[in-house]
Amino acid sequence: MTSSFTRRSLLSLAGVAGIGFVAAACSSDAPKGSGASTAAAGGSRAAGQASGAASGSAAASGSAAGSGSEKAAAKALTPAQVPLTGGVTVTVTGAGLAAVRGVTVGGVPARDVEATATKVTFTAPHQAMYTAGDADVALFADAIAPVASANQSSDGNGSAANDGQSGATQSDAATTTPAAPPTPDASAALATTTLAYATLTAVDRQLEYAMRHWKDYNLAEYGTMNPIGGDCANYVNQTLVARGWKQRDDWYNRSGGAAHSATWTYCPTMDPWLDANAATFGLTRRSLDERDKVRVGDIVFFDWNHNDSPDHTTIVSEVFTEPDGTVRINSASHNQDGPYRDLDEMITVQHPGGTAWFHTFDA
Repeated sequence: MTSSFTRRSLLSLAGVAGIGFVAAACSSDAPKGSGASTAAAGGSRAAGQASGAASGSAAASGSAAGSGSEKAAAKALTPAQVPLTGGVTVTVTGAGLAAVRGVTVGGVPARDVEATATKVTFTAPHQAMYTAGDADVALFADAIAPVASANQSSDGNGSAANDGQSGATQSDAATTTPAAPPTPDASAALATTTLAYATLTAVDRQLEYAMRHWKDYNLAEYGTMNPIGGDCANYVNQTLVARGWKQRDDWYNRSGGAAHSATWTYCPTMDPWLDANAATFGLTRRSLDERDKVRVGDIVFFDWNHNDSPDHTTIVSEVFTEPDGTVRINSASHNQDGPYRDLDEMITVQHPGGTAWFHTFDA
């Protein structure tokens, strides 16, 4: 892991004609990324299977051969709904469930699966793209290993600045994320049921917004800062409003982006402003080696070239712990546009020698 140290400084702001009075978020003087391969992309989270397709005879509509001659059946599930961010223990009750070793929810593998003849418990994963609605729960005879979500990329909104990198996007660069085998099909499940994801918390609202607008910019309300250097800070601050923050005289974006504060659009001004208002917003500044304290919805800043000034900012969209205890951070951003950008890939492959730090929410 790359060690991090805190950096920040205020930069002078250049006037901009036609969209506002201040230069925007992401600089363009960082080192160019290297390598070429493809990374997984798609509308939902990539998920891995530890040991191939589920064994035993499959049956349709939620039942199959369980232990002995008793067929597995899922009869009830509690709670009936969980937050978009998951993390809640779910209990499925039924019969013939002792053989269950793996669970997927909406195609995403769950952790902490435990089973008895009449009950299966697991920890609900976050909804793949933080979208409310029903998700199929499938119970399998084989364990299914969770994997981190795969990133996508889109530069359809003019993110030519590419977070300070000319040319390559994360999906073009050599990836540190191994490709995941396919998730087993629900038709091979021992039993199935349904779980509802709902927007229940402030973080749910924040991530729901982040996923809705990572490539579909909210131009009518906030405009885009890509023509003046980059939209990353504009996007992150929009998600904070969705979380419940209120615009202030010293932090705002008005009239579809025509009027905006430097604290809203410019990383080197936004970062120290967060420090100055940490008590108000319940924030703690943390270094890269404190990633075990980072949660979904926290703010990340990046310094690509060690000039003591942040070049980029993102919002944490996933905290994933590998089997060896390694904590990986994925985040959503504009410039580049992506829902699950791997932090370590950004500071090693895309911007070698870069570093990052966090502003984490205390509650």
